Amino acid sequence: MNKALPSATSVKASPAGLNLLPVKRSVPLDTALLTAELEAHNLAIDTEFTPRQFAGGLANLNYLIRLEDGWAVLRRPPSGPLPPGANDMAREHRILSNLWRVLPLAPRSLHLCTDAAIIGVPFQILEFRSGQAIRGDRLLFLPETADTGRALSALLIDTLALIHEVIPEAVGLETLGRPEGFFMRQVTGWVRRANYVCGDMLPTAAAEVANWLIGSVPPPEDATVLLHCDFKLDNILLDSATLKPGTIVDWDMGTRGPALFDLATMLSYWTEVGDPDCMHRLAQMPTAKAGFLSRAEAAHAYARRTGRSISAIQSYRVLTIFKLAVVFLQLHRRHLTGETSDPRYVSFGSLGEELFIFALDVARGRLF
Repeated sequence: MNKALPSATSVKASPAGLNLLPVKRSVPLDTALLTAELEAHNLAIDTEFTPRQFAGGLANLNYLIRLEDGWAVLRRPPSGPLPPGANDMAREHRILSNLWRVLPLAPRSLHLCTDAAIIGVPFQILEFRSGQAIRGDRLLFLPETADTGRALSALLIDTLALIHEVIPEAVGLETLGRPEGFFMRQVTGWVRRANYVCGDMLPTAAAEVANWLIGSVPPPEDATVLLHCDFKLDNILLDSATLKPGTIVDWDMGTRGPALFDLATMLSYWTEVGDPDCMHRLAQMPTAKAGFLSRAEAAHAYARRTGRSISAIQSYRVLTIFKLAVVFLQLHRRHLTGETSDPRYVSFGSLGEELFIFALDVARGRLF
């Protein structure tokens, strides 16, 4: 556990500045079974503190809990059926059990429970890390200046490069994932999910993109790197005073594969002023504001920072936008089936379909 954490005996309230839901709006936890599970693994929970769910996010649920030696986070997948390979607590625990040893920005996973009888789903316990997250397309606690945009652009590129500098063998991750045939396996998997969520009747743009991807497999990269697979600004907790990264969160899709997949994933969230409406409604990062690099500038900055070629970026750009479209359609399906009443999910269906059109635009030559 992080030695800087406050002790349970000296702190009777949650740390300041956290965006927590009221207890009555949180998805409840069975604290009796949870307490017994943690105590069986030498993690004593302080039952005087009621777990509080963090606000924000669209998928996994995170709760602030208090152990006897400090704050921690309980992390679990959402309720209901999950897409194959998504919200994988076991995968995330495997990565975060040791990654912190060589990448200090990675939080340490303290415990994994795969017994769904405890709280209804598998879950893990992570060390608590303080820091501010910039969610959506607003800068929130930071000044809206060109200097801020430039600083955050550099932070994103440098932090992604740090992840890709990790040697998986150094932290026991040499067998994580299957790098061989990575691109085509991703295409096959996401097309299959698209067919499922669309009822085996893909929108015209989606079908055209799927066919383009099948015929546009890039040459294999020379090196396999550790991939985050959902790298964007709100997955970095920042020191608001220094604008330095403190923690990289959300590793449940992490694997090994080509670095360009992570770069293209970041760029799929990167909105520019002249983008189609769907990219502005996506509102995942404030990159359309003053000072931020363009997507092309960010890609070339990453290439300079890492020495990697980005000549095959188009195939990864199309794939990751297609993937993002499917993700939003999957989230919209949760609204249609009643698995969530969150009003944000209502418009995700049209957003996903418009992202298919944007992916087709990139396939036809709009690289960035």
